[in-house]
Amino acid sequence: MKKLTRQASAFVVLGADIASGPVWMEYITFLKSLPAQTTQDESQRMTAMRKAYQKSIVTPTHHVEQLWKDYENFENSVSHALAKGLLSEYQPKHNSARAVYRERKKYVDEIDWNMLAVPSSGSYKEEVQWMAWKRLLAFEKGNPQRIDTVSSNKRIAFTYEQCLMYLYHYPDIWYDYATWHAKSGSIDSAIKVFQRALKALPDSELLRYAYAELEESRGAIQPAKKIYENLLGDGVNATALSHIQFIRFLRRTEGVEAARKYFVDARKSPNCTYHIYVAYAMMAFCLDKDPKMAHNVFEAGLKRFMHEPGYILEYADFLSRLNDDRNIRALFERALSSLPPEESVEVWKKFTEFEQTYGDLASMLKVEQRRKEALSRTGEEGASALESSLQDVVSRYSFMDLWPCSSKDLDHLARQEWLSKNINKKVEKPAQTIGAGFVDNGSSALEINSNPSAKVIYPDTSRMVIYDPRQKHGPTAPGLPAIPTTLSTSSVVSIGSGTSNAPNEFLKATPPALVAFIANLPAVEGPSPDIDFVLSICLQSNIPTGKSGAPSVQVQAGPAPSTSDLSGSSKSHPIPSSSSFKPTRDRMPGKRKDIERQDDDETATVQSQPLPRDVFRLRQLQKARGTGSLSQTGSASYGSALSGDLSGSTG
Repeated sequence: MKKLTRQASAFVVLGADIASGPVWMEYITFLKSLPAQTTQDESQRMTAMRKAYQKSIVTPTHHVEQLWKDYENFENSVSHALAKGLLSEYQPKHNSARAVYRERKKYVDEIDWNMLAVPSSGSYKEEVQWMAWKRLLAFEKGNPQRIDTVSSNKRIAFTYEQCLMYLYHYPDIWYDYATWHAKSGSIDSAIKVFQRALKALPDSELLRYAYAELEESRGAIQPAKKIYENLLGDGVNATALSHIQFIRFLRRTEGVEAARKYFVDARKSPNCTYHIYVAYAMMAFCLDKDPKMAHNVFEAGLKRFMHEPGYILEYADFLSRLNDDRNIRALFERALSSLPPEESVEVWKKFTEFEQTYGDLASMLKVEQRRKEALSRTGEEGASALESSLQDVVSRYSFMDLWPCSSKDLDHLARQEWLSKNINKKVEKPAQTIGAGFVDNGSSALEINSNPSAKVIYPDTSRMVIYDPRQKHGPTAPGLPAIPTTLSTSSVVSIGSGTSNAPNEFLKATPPALVAFIANLPAVEGPSPDIDFVLSICLQSNIPTGKSGAPSVQVQAGPAPSTSDLSGSSKSHPIPSSSSFKPTRDRMPGKRKDIERQDDDETATVQSQPLPRDVFRLRQLQKARGTGSLSQTGSASYGSALSGDLSGSTG
């Protein structure tokens, strides 16, 4: 009996796992081995085996096909007539399980089952495993097998439990598990998951808020309050955020007085920050509709947090809602008189924006000048480099996303502002002798990139080969020396690591003509062009090349082509070169030369066009050629009217 209980419990727990096929087989083998003293015992054993088989063949496991074959043999061994009906009934369910198994296997194969349940270190492998489990959970939640809700929920819960065996220290997995239970209607199960999560991650403040939210949403105010009290503890290690969230909780559940009473106690906490004052003041202003109380809270906090620029800005926003411009100016003056210049940048910016929006022109210009004078001593404004800058005019006359200039002007002003602020941080380095601007900028860029961030995965530059377009098959351009198609590994490493020899290695591998061209290029400080696009245009362009010192080829004068040659007819005959058809132009008078030259040009223009295939147009073309045909010996005869071929015969 104990063995039966043990086997049955293993079957219930591991029945939904994709690797539970051997467990099903072992369980069925165990049922076969049970003794049957009577016919009733034999019938019960056969019924238990049939149920086990029928459940196993619809479970997507690695052995689902083997279990189906065993089930077929089992039913056929009992009764062929009964087996036919049962097998036809379970065949579609088994096919669905096989299809789901193939899909599930794709997600399961991505999971590392040897991974240890340790806190996340942010490594790439851990992120990949987290995504793999997320995909598997989403697959199971979709119920691809279209089974009943109870069985589907059991399978999803089992997958979550499996996931927590590996992602035990991931709060989002615990939260998703509890939220899934709550959405499924099982609030008690969700609460149990949150309790387990807080034992696994006792320092997770986020899970405590989520747990308290669940209790509050179902009306359990006292359990939710207890969660907040456990989070606050004795108040020594409580954070400002926990105080603020508890004040909001008390305001929602117990009213204004309870929230005010706790705020008075929170002010005395050693970890009290200005955020608590701002949160309670805005709560009194927006929820309680009590601007006087909110103003008093801000004034009380100002005595304690005058050195906090963030508090000054929040107080100024509150006074802006009250339309109290006089107190806003007084607040800025009080704050700027006590804040050190290096911490007053944002306050000055807010003061300037206020005057630009609500002040007159005189006060606007005065505040801007004071701001420049105050911040010039800190280096924030680039040692007064922005004095009389157009950026001031842009800030005065812009509104929300409306600007008084184009986007190009804004980009130019932004670059100007950045350069003025970083003018003293610029590192000047001597340029190389060849290609000064190019090599200097390239080397500095390589040195900047020589310290990569540890959080970014970079490629292995030691295995890279510099691209050379001459590697493709085809004739080499004349005049360029042949160079090796690839660089040595040392040169590639030096270029990838950003050493000082990288520009030299690059120039050694560059053709001399290209080096001379690069040396004549001016230094470019603007945006870099798309190198791949430029190279593709150069490779596709037909750039003529010539050999130095090669004599030009003289084209020998030959006989003029006949009309049939111009038409491209296969029936044309060459005109003998010994025949003279025209008098030499050099022997003609000047006017006669011009007339003949003009006639020849017109004839060439007409002859350069393709001949029409229409008979009427052919005759018009013959008349248009007129005198040109008289100057030639022979006759022009036309072929078939249908073909439109033109043939020339010599007389």
